[in-house]
Amino acid sequence: MHTHFIGICGVGMSALAIALHKNGHTVTGSDVGFYPPVSTHLKDAGVNYYPGWHPEKMGTPDLVVVGNVAGSTNPEWLYVQEKKLPYVSYPELIAKYLIAPHSIVCAGTFGKTSTATIMSWILEKSGMHPNYMFGGLCSDTTFPSAQISDTATWSVVEGDEYKTSRWDNGPKFNHYKPTHLLLTATVWDHMDVYPTEAAYIEVFQKLVASVPADGLIVASTRVPESIISHAQCRVVRYGETGAEYTYSDIVGTKDGISFSLHTPTDTIELRSTLIGTYMADNIAACATLALEIGLTLEQIQSSITSFPGIARRLQKRFEGDITIFDDIAHSPTKAASSLKTLRELYSGKIIAVYEPNTGNRKEEAVPQYADAFANADTVIIPKLTAVKIAADDMSPPFDGVRLTEVIAQTHSGVRYIEDDTQVVETILSETNTGDCVVFLGSHGFRGMIDELVSHLSSRA
Repeated sequence: MHTHFIGICGVGMSALAIALHKNGHTVTGSDVGFYPPVSTHLKDAGVNYYPGWHPEKMGTPDLVVVGNVAGSTNPEWLYVQEKKLPYVSYPELIAKYLIAPHSIVCAGTFGKTSTATIMSWILEKSGMHPNYMFGGLCSDTTFPSAQISDTATWSVVEGDEYKTSRWDNGPKFNHYKPTHLLLTATVWDHMDVYPTEAAYIEVFQKLVASVPADGLIVASTRVPESIISHAQCRVVRYGETGAEYTYSDIVGTKDGISFSLHTPTDTIELRSTLIGTYMADNIAACATLALEIGLTLEQIQSSITSFPGIARRLQKRFEGDITIFDDIAHSPTKAASSLKTLRELYSGKIIAVYEPNTGNRKEEAVPQYADAFANADTVIIPKLTAVKIAADDMSPPFDGVRLTEVIAQTHSGVRYIEDDTQVVETILSETNTGDCVVFLGSHGFRGMIDELVSHLSSRA
């Protein structure tokens, strides 16, 4: 079967393309451009791709996977419609080829990529060989971001609440039919899709209600009862207090974390190389679910200890007199959590370079920025990535100047620097031994991190 991807270079899309290729499909794909590491992974896997939109290169695929990058005037999308080619969104593709009879969906405002990756690793290393997909890159490059087998009885996927496609505004996780739901948190996000908090909460209520009566929900104590009350199956809670599974005695260092997990019948000690005490919550969630589906304490301890980490989750890009981190924290809530972790570990000055996603550039998100950067000494807002604005959008995303004004309401050390080179030069001139720089955002920062690392490496 020939499957063609429009918009193949996203981490999730490229991972699925490679997984289908390994499973015997003929796979091709296109996108605006291709860059490492995604281009490297595609090439090494033998997936054929090309830059730009060229209907004449598509051939006549049996199925076309249309990414959200494909606008209404995209030539390949227009060709698909003209030729009446079968097409799906990538969540629909996951539902068709990846979801197994036992479907674990890791959902929540934050932590879903981490828990989906850790959960996939635990099941794989425990010999269950699940189908899986997560929206990041594992630090172990031999562990791909997606795996598909016709014989798998378990699957693990990251359940994103963002809209499915240009023709389906419903959340992606609506397609994944969870029998086992891991729910980490529900804090209003993606204001561009959910203009009210009630609208955001409602999709999680429906997700909880969709788990069958013989299924299982593992939910954080941070998830309110107004959501959990919609469950028709057994619910197991985890958290620091007030839950069936609790964790305590968290110790965080620059080399990782350790903590105790208290189950209904036992206490186990867990160790991980992941940085940040907040990661104890994600690990506890996965350990809870793993125990509930029958894995042994030894399997869980061993796999968590060996888990190598996830790219762009407080990923240490350089360590010398100055330490550089890269983190995908694209909301004020996520940024605050990462900065709190770094403040616990570093006594020097912390400089944060921050770019939010589109939803957190809305006026509705302004209250969430109050004191979000309290643990940063300096906040730099770079030129923000351009986004399309609908003509009828009553609340268009604000620019870098407005974002700087918003953060300045509770932080005196924020400034807007539009030129990328000047951002790097400012960091180099204003950092000293023991300081820490963290890039917070989902857009990659246009090579600024690599340039900064190169400068620091040459003077080390």
